[in-house]
Amino acid sequence: MTTTSAPNPATPRASRRILAISVAIIAALIAAFFVFASLYTEFLWFDQLTFASVLTTQWIATATMFAIGFLGMAAPIFVCIQLAYRLRPVYVRLSSQLDRYQEVVEPLRRLAMWGMPIFFGVFAGFAAAGNWQTAWLWANGVTTDTLDPQFGVDTGFYLFAMPFYSALLAYVSAVLLLCLVITALVSYLYGSVRIGQRELRISKPARIQLAVLAGLYLLVQAASLWLDRYLTLVSPEDRITGAAYTGANATIPGLAILSILAAVVAVLFFVTAVIGRWRFPLAATALLIVASLVIGVGYPWVVKTFQVEPNKNAYQAEYYDRNIQSTKEAFGVADMTVTPFTAETDTEAGQLREDAATTASVRIMDPGVIGPTVRQLEQYRSYYQFNQPLDVDRYEIDGQMQDTVVAVRDLDMTKLGGGDSWNNRVAVYTHGYGLVAMAGNQRTSDGEPVFLERGIPSSGFLTESEKFEPRVYFGESSPEYSIVGAPEGREPVEIDYPRGEQGANDTKTTFKGDGGPRIGNTFTKLLYALKFQSEQILFSNLVNSESQILYDRDPKTRVQKVAPYLTLDSDPYPSVVDGRIVWIVDGFTTSSTYPYSTSVSLADAIADSTMPAPTLARDDINYIRNSVKATVDAYDGSVTLYAWDEEDPLLQAWQKIFPNTVKPISEMSGELMSHVRYPTDLFKVQRDILGIYHIDDAGAFAQEVNRWQTPNDPRDKNQLQPPYYLTMKMPDQEEPRFSMFSSFIPASQGNESREVLMGYLAVDSDAGSEPGKKAESYGKLRLLEIDTATTVPGPGQVQNTFDSNTAIADQLNVLTLGKSEVRYGNLLTLPVGGGLLYVQPVYVQSSEGTQLPNLRKILVAFGDEVAFEDTLSQALDALFGGDAGAAGGDEEIEPTDPGTGGEEPPPTEPSEVRQETLQAARDALAARDAALRAGDLETFAAEDKKLTEAVRKLLELEEATAGE
Repeated sequence: MTTTSAPNPATPRASRRILAISVAIIAALIAAFFVFASLYTEFLWFDQLTFASVLTTQWIATATMFAIGFLGMAAPIFVCIQLAYRLRPVYVRLSSQLDRYQEVVEPLRRLAMWGMPIFFGVFAGFAAAGNWQTAWLWANGVTTDTLDPQFGVDTGFYLFAMPFYSALLAYVSAVLLLCLVITALVSYLYGSVRIGQRELRISKPARIQLAVLAGLYLLVQAASLWLDRYLTLVSPEDRITGAAYTGANATIPGLAILSILAAVVAVLFFVTAVIGRWRFPLAATALLIVASLVIGVGYPWVVKTFQVEPNKNAYQAEYYDRNIQSTKEAFGVADMTVTPFTAETDTEAGQLREDAATTASVRIMDPGVIGPTVRQLEQYRSYYQFNQPLDVDRYEIDGQMQDTVVAVRDLDMTKLGGGDSWNNRVAVYTHGYGLVAMAGNQRTSDGEPVFLERGIPSSGFLTESEKFEPRVYFGESSPEYSIVGAPEGREPVEIDYPRGEQGANDTKTTFKGDGGPRIGNTFTKLLYALKFQSEQILFSNLVNSESQILYDRDPKTRVQKVAPYLTLDSDPYPSVVDGRIVWIVDGFTTSSTYPYSTSVSLADAIADSTMPAPTLARDDINYIRNSVKATVDAYDGSVTLYAWDEEDPLLQAWQKIFPNTVKPISEMSGELMSHVRYPTDLFKVQRDILGIYHIDDAGAFAQEVNRWQTPNDPRDKNQLQPPYYLTMKMPDQEEPRFSMFSSFIPASQGNESREVLMGYLAVDSDAGSEPGKKAESYGKLRLLEIDTATTVPGPGQVQNTFDSNTAIADQLNVLTLGKSEVRYGNLLTLPVGGGLLYVQPVYVQSSEGTQLPNLRKILVAFGDEVAFEDTLSQALDALFGGDAGAAGGDEEIEPTDPGTGGEEPPPTEPSEVRQETLQAARDALAARDAALRAGDLETFAAEDKKLTEAVRKLLELEEATAGE
């Protein structure tokens, strides 16, 4: 008889379990490898830039804080659960309801005992890891030798220690509160705490545990209340930031009293843990709650209502003054020079003679308008582009400083068309080529920019140097990643610059620098294939033993990664320094805890008609310094950080955290010094603050009689007017300096603002050209406070005058005949001739198809007088009695009119016949449009004929005048 053993029923189940475990392990390994690929490629990027210590410091700090946060939460909760469970009463009669609870909980008890601490610990760990910068700043904080006016404490305490202590106390409070709640829950569940028949019974172990936890919690609250005294100096009260009269005389003393009371109550809980009587701590807790209402809420209200409000200006004066002085110091405007300015509004011949150097430097080429013209003239191929708006810089040419408008010819990978393949995107189209520079104060006879550096290959004053490197591998529009480099002797594949119509003769090149991690081996190729989700990296024969991969190429991105503590200026700009195109990026250290300094929204302050409001990690700030100047080499991407403000305490602390990453200012070359400028965003923040804090008197501050605001852009009423760079001489300066300017009008009351000029702000932006040393006047703020006895029109009012002037409108109508439209440049305000001169370039472009803005006219205004001429020199002469005594940079230009084929333009003052003909053209145009709307085609045809005749007559007048 044959017997067969029965199959083991556990075998399929065991196989499924093994399979599930194997799949889970494989999935975990794959996930771990992806994480490793991301981390290791990030390390390679930092290591290639020699900033690996920045990344490892962040990793170590984050891991350390996570571990501290995890253990600091998980360990106390675990201990509390274990104590509450192990010290439970063994023989105790529980209610039937608790018996049912225990039956449900008991199977999950071990999981809960371990799971709850881990669950809360993970959350606490992530929260702590996110605050690593706060902890590291506290550990590396420095003193500032500046004391706060209330407690006499060094302001370094507020910048470094107070944020850490606040976070620490909040964390410990959360830990103790969770421990207290969990202990009470476990004690109740297992009978240590029994409630019934109007009686509360607590076992001795539970009593000790709960009382000690409650006492510790109240001790932490006592410390928190004590710290809150200092927090009042960075909290709003009345119209200021910081403790005003009520805060200093009621809130701060009240917090001190409550802190002491909380400590006393904590001691009573500790006593209860020993003697077992709850009456005293519970009564003291109730008293503490009542005291917090009376002392913390009631008393400050009484002081404010019955003492401060009836005598507000007198009582608050001292604290308003604290706020004024601290705000000015925190935003770097304390040393501003204020000059009363009585503006001239009348014009006379020769009035600008003393300002000839300023008028000759007026920038009539608007970086925000001429971009399409530059693109049409200098793009050469569809895969090139120029970022908008263009940038402003200055260069020394033939011994003279020249303000320039500059732009980098970068790649536009969306315009590859049929050539859009992985090979072309990654290995062929790898870099832009050349920097285009134009004179800011000049124009051609056709209204185009005067190029000082242009072309492919580049030619101009920059390429006179043999060491000039025009290639741009790292720019604001560079491809996501490129693979470059090859062994010696291999045929180049990268397009260097185009030649010929079809690109058959394009010049090729191979990258020779050290710009990215090397990916010559299979392992690194695999890592980057995973990072960029591109299997071609692993299998392409374009990747060789000498290949480098370039990514994270935007200058701001590179600086932000190697200096994560900086807030970066929104406008990096390219310059040529020692033959290399470099991007110059300004970095700021900021804080929101400077005592008695008013906070501003950084995003709102820097937003204007040329810059949308950005999204920032830290928006509300009350302290800012331009602490770092950074450069990014456009060829190899190397990043260099320079300590621009070596006295900034925040930078000093960060240099201790990231040692040897920031070079001293002494290592900056003279040529680099000549191109750095005052940061646009810092100036915007300062002008925002100065709208209120241009005053020094607490009485004027209290009365709010002299508040200012930045005017809106005359051409965009919903956005602020941007500041602008010019080489100009302020009234108290001996010679023109490269500076940045803005203006102020009265603060609006309601929806309407009064468009008259109240102030004119300038900051010296020229750092000089001496190696490692800033010019003494660099960063000097100058404010012209305009005498209110003289009404000087503001930008909006001047723009309205331009738009409503009939003589100007007549000439604009001629410019817009046919398929043309007018674009207005930036409206510049210049303090010359004893008053304020407004200059606005006017461009004409096609309304359809290719739009090429060409400068055709210049609008100028001084007081109530306006002029509208072909050149700035002509406009100034027309404005100032026929001879301004000074000329613009376009003095030698003889503009051509687009309708005359290059002949002489007509006289700027229209004749009587010309005026009549213009009026006839306007009437015919209006009648024709009305007939079209009414459907009267017969009248439409007749009026159209009249319009055509008037235009013909105008052209004949133009030609006749030109012939004379």
